[in-house]
Amino acid sequence: MNCIIIEDELPAQNILKNYIGKIPDLTLIDAFQTATNANAFFKEHTVDLVFLDINLPDISGLDFIKTVKNPPRIIITTAYSDYAVSSFELDTIVDYLVKPFSFDRFLKAIKKTEKQVNNSIKTEKETLLLNVDKTIHKIYLDDILYLESDRNYITFFTKNKKLTIIDSLKKWEESLNKKGFVQIHKSYIVNSKKIEKFTGTYVVIFNQKIPIGRTYKIKTKANL
Repeated sequence: MNCIIIEDELPAQNILKNYIGKIPDLTLIDAFQTATNANAFFKEHTVDLVFLDINLPDISGLDFIKTVKNPPRIIITTAYSDYAVSSFELDTIVDYLVKPFSFDRFLKAIKKTEKQVNNSIKTEKETLLLNVDKTIHKIYLDDILYLESDRNYITFFTKNKKLTIIDSLKKWEESLNKKGFVQIHKSYIVNSKKIEKFTGTYVVIFNQKIPIGRTYKIKTKANL
C-alpha cells in the first residue's frame, strides 16, 4: 500500500516514518505539515492510506478530509481522544491512534486496513470475457487501465497485456460508466481508479499519457 503522512510535528512524523519503514508492504510517498500542502498533492495523486493528525495549523484534519474527493482510507494519529466518536462518522476512517502509540498498536491498525483493502478487492473482482481471434480471454474489470478505440476496433489495456476486439467504444461507455470508468476522449475510456495524475489536457495511467478531448473536459473533471 502507498501512504502519506499529514502531521505538523516533526518528531511525530519521524516516529511514523520509522514504523512505516518496518512494514515491507507499506510505502511512504510523502509527508506534509499542513493540509494546504497535502491538498496540492491530492489534486494530482492518489494513495491507499493517509496518517492524519486532527490538529493541524491551517485546518483540522477532519474538516480537510471532507474536502477530498474520493478520499483514501484514513488512520487518525492525535494526542486527543475527544474526537474518536466524531471521526468514525466518516466511512474512510479505519482506526484512531492516540499518541504516544506503540509499534504493536500501529501494526494492528495496518492489519485492519489491509483487511478492508482485501475485502474491497474481492468485491471488485468482476470479470469480462473477450473473444479475441476465436479465443475467449477472461480479464478482471479492476485490472483494466483503459480502452482505446481505432475505427471498428477496441483495445483493452492492463499492466501486462492488451486485447483487441471488434466493437464500438460507445457500447462500452454505456456499460462501464457506472463502474468507475469515464470517457475522456472520443478514442479513450479510462479506469478512474488507475489515474496517477492529470492536467487540463491529459491523464497519466501506468506512465502512459492519455489525452483529454476538448469536449470531454468538463465531464472528465467531474468524474476524477
